[in-house]
Amino acid sequence: MRLIALSFVALLMLIQYPLWLGKGGWLRVWELDRQVSQVKSNNEKLKERNGKLESEVQDLKTGTDAVEERARFELGMIKKNEIFVQVLDPNAAPASMTEHAPVKPVETPSAKSPKP
Repeated sequence: MRLIALSFVALLMLIQYPLWLGKGGWLRVWELDRQVSQVKSNNEKLKERNGKLESEVQDLKTGTDAVEERARFELGMIKKNEIFVQVLDPNAAPASMTEHAPVKPVETPSAKSPKP
């Protein structure tokens, strides 16, 4: 009787092996589920980034404000009747040792012109 019980336990273990450790077993399913959730979270971050880029592209295509802002901050351009003021950090390294930083133009109240 004891031999029959042991053989049934051994057969039960052999049947359970593919369920837990086989190619389509639970451990593999759990690992794949973890990978899927990781990829989904990465996709959400990428969708958010794409939405921001899409809105920036639309702004650049339709409005002139974004183009003006980029010209001012990245290229250091100024409008007519504006006074250019550059404030330097006294603790900063000389300009020849640092990269070119964006320049922010300053408008004087008397030089402002109404927007069309």
